[in-house]
Amino acid sequence: MDADAYPQEVLADEEPKYLRRQRPLEIKRRKFGKKAWKTYLRVTFWGVIALAAAATSYALGRYLLVSPEMALIHSDQVQVAGNQYVPRGRVLEIFAADRNRSVLRIPLNERRRQLETIPWVEQATVRRALPNRIEVEIAERTPIAFLRDGNNLALVDVHGVILDRPLKANFHFPVITGIGADMPIEDRELRMQMFAGFSQQVESARAGAMDQVSEVDLTEAKDLRATISGLQVVNTSAGAAANDAWGDADAPIVVHFGDSDFQSKYLTVLNDIGQWRAAAGRVESVDLRFSGEAVVNPDRTLLALKKDPPPITPIAPKLTAPHPVAPGKPAAPVKAAAPPKAAKPTKSASAKTAPAKTASAKTTAAKTSAVQHGATKGSARHANAQQQQ
Repeated sequence: MDADAYPQEVLADEEPKYLRRQRPLEIKRRKFGKKAWKTYLRVTFWGVIALAAAATSYALGRYLLVSPEMALIHSDQVQVAGNQYVPRGRVLEIFAADRNRSVLRIPLNERRRQLETIPWVEQATVRRALPNRIEVEIAERTPIAFLRDGNNLALVDVHGVILDRPLKANFHFPVITGIGADMPIEDRELRMQMFAGFSQQVESARAGAMDQVSEVDLTEAKDLRATISGLQVVNTSAGAAANDAWGDADAPIVVHFGDSDFQSKYLTVLNDIGQWRAAAGRVESVDLRFSGEAVVNPDRTLLALKKDPPPITPIAPKLTAPHPVAPGKPAAPVKAAAPPKAAKPTKSASAKTAPAKTASAKTTAAKTSAVQHGATKGSARHANAQQQQ
């Protein structure tokens, strides 16, 4: 809108007659009141509490981690329980690195693993006993047999762990052979578990039976060979006892038990040892690995074959082969073929030639008989060897 359209008087009436003085806005500051003092006091209080807590924590941490009252200084502060064959000094060697150290700074899990590396320790427990003691509880291994290692005797447990023999200990175990430290621990454990089963089943068959087992050979994983002594004759007929000089013998025998069914096989040995001695004389070994059968003195036969192998018998013409001989039966006499008849002398014009031919025929027949006789003896020796086997 154009300003010239309005009269000047109208415009003059709308303007103020005078202008008022503009004053600056004043900001008034309050003095400290009650609410402000409470706030400042609250902040100061919590600040002091925080400082006190920090100082207390520092002092407590220093006391727990550095102070002599919490340190492991003397060996008497390590208490060991459950050790019968583990020397106390061997346990203290593991905690030697923790001397003058606070018990709170001792790595318990690491010390437990170090304790379980000792062969005699099967399981270990390590605890702190504040303010400055360590408690160690040991579960030792249980040996079940002696182990022959060269000329030395060690001990071995059911897991195949080889243990040093304590000087002040009295054990009564059979001697194990066929395993050693050079064998993997898994193979040793399998063989020792087989031996543990054998011991348990034999004791179930007759109490105190393991006292008569002097040595057990675990060379083969599927054949436990036990040397047993003190076997008394259980079933022996009167005639066999009268004719057998070894009927009441107490000589040790080696029994091949295989890898299972030890109880029934041991009872077989107890019940049949008299019959074996009556039939075979001296019984040195018995093989029970065949189901329901017993082979007497197999080791002696094999040893004899190694030392003195059977001679090679020359095969004579027209000789019948010897029949196989069943074990326990006498060898049948071998029949040799009839010697060929000597040819009759041919008539000739000269009478002097005939006696010469006759003598030659007789010599040939004699040589043939000698060869046949030697072959017959060789066949008889071969049949006897089969009978011993």
